[in-house]
Amino acid sequence: WSHFARSALGLLAIRRVWSMSRSAHTASQTLEYKPIKKVMVANRGEIAIRVFRACTELGIRTVAVYSEQDTGQMHRQKADEAYLIGKGLPPVAAYLHIPDIIKVAKENDVDAIHPGYGFLSERADFAQACVDAGVRFIGPTPDVVRKMGDKVEARAIATSAGVPVVPGTDAPISSLQEAQEFSNSYGFPIIFKAAYGGGGRGMRVVREYEELEENYQRAYSEALAAFGNGALFVEKFIEKPRHIEVQILGDKYGNVIHLYERDCSIQRRHQKVVEIAPATQLDPHLRDRLTADSVNLARQVQFMVRKECMDKLLVDLVHAQLRVCEGRSLPELGLKQDKIRINGYAIQCRVTTEDPARGFQPDTGRLEVFRSGEGMGIRLDSASAFQGAVISPHYDSLLVKVIASGKDLPAASAKMSRALAEFRVRGVKTNIPFLQNVLSNNQFLNGTVDTQFIDENQDLFNLKPVQNRFLRTHDLKRIAPFVAHSFSNLFSVENWGGATFDVAMRFLCECPWKRLQELRALMPNVPFQMLLRGANAVGYTNYPDNAVFKFCEVAKENGMDIFRVFDSLNYLPNMLMGMEAAGAAGGVVEAAISYTGDVSDPTRQKYSLDYYLKLADELVKAGTHILCIKDMAGLLKPDSGHLLVSALRDRFPDVPIHVHTHDTAGAGVAAMLACAEAGADIVDVAVDSMAGMTSQPSMGAIVACTKGTKLSTGISLEKVFDYSEYWEVTRGLYAPFDCTATMKSGNADVYENEIPGGQYTNLHFQAHSMGLGNKFKEVKKAYAEANKLLGDLIKVTPSSKIVGDLAQFMVQNSLTQAEVEERADELSFPLSVVEFLQGHIGIPHGGFPEPFRSKVELERGKTLHIKALALGDLNKAGQREVFFELNGQLRSVLVKDTVAMKEMHFHPKALKDVRGQIGAPMPGKVVEVKVKQGQKVEKGQPLCVLSAMKMEMVVNSPLSGTVAKIYVTADSTLEGDDLILEITE
Repeated sequence: WSHFARSALGLLAIRRVWSMSRSAHTASQTLEYKPIKKVMVANRGEIAIRVFRACTELGIRTVAVYSEQDTGQMHRQKADEAYLIGKGLPPVAAYLHIPDIIKVAKENDVDAIHPGYGFLSERADFAQACVDAGVRFIGPTPDVVRKMGDKVEARAIATSAGVPVVPGTDAPISSLQEAQEFSNSYGFPIIFKAAYGGGGRGMRVVREYEELEENYQRAYSEALAAFGNGALFVEKFIEKPRHIEVQILGDKYGNVIHLYERDCSIQRRHQKVVEIAPATQLDPHLRDRLTADSVNLARQVQFMVRKECMDKLLVDLVHAQLRVCEGRSLPELGLKQDKIRINGYAIQCRVTTEDPARGFQPDTGRLEVFRSGEGMGIRLDSASAFQGAVISPHYDSLLVKVIASGKDLPAASAKMSRALAEFRVRGVKTNIPFLQNVLSNNQFLNGTVDTQFIDENQDLFNLKPVQNRFLRTHDLKRIAPFVAHSFSNLFSVENWGGATFDVAMRFLCECPWKRLQELRALMPNVPFQMLLRGANAVGYTNYPDNAVFKFCEVAKENGMDIFRVFDSLNYLPNMLMGMEAAGAAGGVVEAAISYTGDVSDPTRQKYSLDYYLKLADELVKAGTHILCIKDMAGLLKPDSGHLLVSALRDRFPDVPIHVHTHDTAGAGVAAMLACAEAGADIVDVAVDSMAGMTSQPSMGAIVACTKGTKLSTGISLEKVFDYSEYWEVTRGLYAPFDCTATMKSGNADVYENEIPGGQYTNLHFQAHSMGLGNKFKEVKKAYAEANKLLGDLIKVTPSSKIVGDLAQFMVQNSLTQAEVEERADELSFPLSVVEFLQGHIGIPHGGFPEPFRSKVELERGKTLHIKALALGDLNKAGQREVFFELNGQLRSVLVKDTVAMKEMHFHPKALKDVRGQIGAPMPGKVVEVKVKQGQKVEKGQPLCVLSAMKMEMVVNSPLSGTVAKIYVTADSTLEGDDLILEITE
């Protein structure tokens, strides 16, 4: 509830403050003191919990009300009693249903109701309903609520009190024509405001006549949805004001005091983001005028104040509200103006589930992880901030209010920065990175902020920029035409999938699909190859079968030819599913067997020649077009390579054989030549300037060694040299991030530790960056021991990471292999190791190592007793709630039903690179579709209106064209990026 009285001197706001009956009482009169026994809070979330806590401290019993959508919310559990209201009603309407609230209060002996803020807090009919039911309203009399809840009448009262106000309408407007008349009289800019509510809802700034109608409709709709009344009034809009609010507290005896001010200028969409108390850089004479005007206005209609960051400095204002309602006077509570002093500074930050990078669009979902920042000088007010909480689109996006206090603004800011840095929130996006940027901004620290602070400081949106240390599409495109013309006889170019997809999308912020399309256009004559991690596709977890099938289909459509399919454990079911998906898409299927061990060493029998031949048999029976040996660590020696390929060639004379290796030990060229002599059709190489060490063997070396022989590649060495020169120069641009910054050579000890090439590079770089370069030898030794502890695994993503995690754990804790085996039942192993032993990524060849596996605990001294109870119904997202007992306590988790999801229909998503596909910018409900199929639209024309968390957003057309198809209707519920409509140019 915001009542604004603006003048050229600043912005005065009497903010959500609860007035008591003024009557004719003076400070010397005495009223009957009537204790409150039971309080209902007709609200939800953190404000409800804040009032409950104050009531509990005062020995008052508490009652909560909740909507059907809020059955799992914390405010329901914090009260002594809780009752459902508004059954069958929409989420907001439930909290606006006065008959239900009054009925619950009367049936449960409630003798006072606190309205909180928002919802019914400014509705005179609600205050009157409480009085008529014989229940005290912790707030003003109905008459005062009517006067101050109606912003138009509040302006008139302010004028009569001598408080200057800006031009505005004398009554709520009921038509667009009235808004046009006001703008004709006073000019633009103007602002629409909800007449019966605040909090930024129903507020729209209009700067041009063309914007008037749309903003009027949006403001009306938001006000109606948030407050149950769409009435608006219009004011002349003040550019770049400071938003300063003065807090007022009054009692039933006519005593009125002010509690100084706070600066609320840092805001977006007219909603506060950061508040500072007291306001900095405020002239003392201006402060005196603001506080005097505030008291004068309050004496016209007396108030009791809201709580927030001011009470961190002064007094618990919710306590005061309750005591004044019972009949106490301010002097009895020790509250006199001459005793009120400013003591330090406080900052309040609203941590919300909004994405600053996308215009503060609300995010929804389940909080997978939540840890807050606490400590000396920090207060937290929250409701839905706990692991497992569901953040819905129905209400405000607030997660937690964080209040920090200190002796001055820099001290309070430092405490707030530290607290925010300690937060860990997963599952939804938050504005914490943005808040951290605000707190470190010099303009903020100097206190010279106004309401345009966020708009004028776009560097606040530089949220954790990522260094460009990965190979860009730009560099690939520059050389692509040369490759197409000079190396048309290559079997393929591996340029996509695997880690390259992840790097392009998450680290370079490039579209991997666009990379594929652009390279395909530049190299139409050379087959493309990608790495497909079986059921993992190009991710790091198992995906539903239909997702993998669709991925392969789209990859083929966009230019992919050959799909090299593998599994980190050579787990046949995962490989077969990937092969089937690639084949169904029309691609060439290349089944890759991950290689480890040494088939030429008779003492190493786990991964023997027979193991590889049997696995190859199954893959050929399954219909693979090509057999591949994927030697990710470079363990194939010339003899072992010749032996393996010869055996495969004898067994499968008509199946093409492909060999992939790394050159970590320096024997890669010799091994590939031996494989070629034994019958391999294809070997992987890297251009000379990018070859060697943990990369592939040299392209130039193999071309030169086979030149003039029966194995000749037909590739020009001169072209290879030119190609190598390009990458030598380009590689220099990435020098600070190149592995050669720390690693100068390969090492034959890879035959002992069996570290895959990519992981070898990463471990080496990480060790040096952490100042542990001198311990890299220990890491490699520990890696070999960790591999033995885990049963001699096939080591490739993600199994290689598990071995690496265990190795680093051993080095950090100075543990030998024998010590780990001996103490397995008391050590706290890395989570990846525990999950591997639980079977999360599959069953390794030969099974899990025993007794090591059975001795490993989740954590030292921790044993979990789990008992499965029930499986819930399938929800719309394809998930089931699994109920179980954990150490005797009831728990549940949502688990995807991968079988059922294959048969379910999901709303299509908008593809960002398809220009005409318009997606939902935030989760929410469709309020209105403003166009029809076949209609011509112009760029910037409104297409659709969405509503989420009581905020409405207009989706405008990014281009001119014709509406080809509409995928939504009014009241459709959408997730972020759900397809709204398609436009053809």
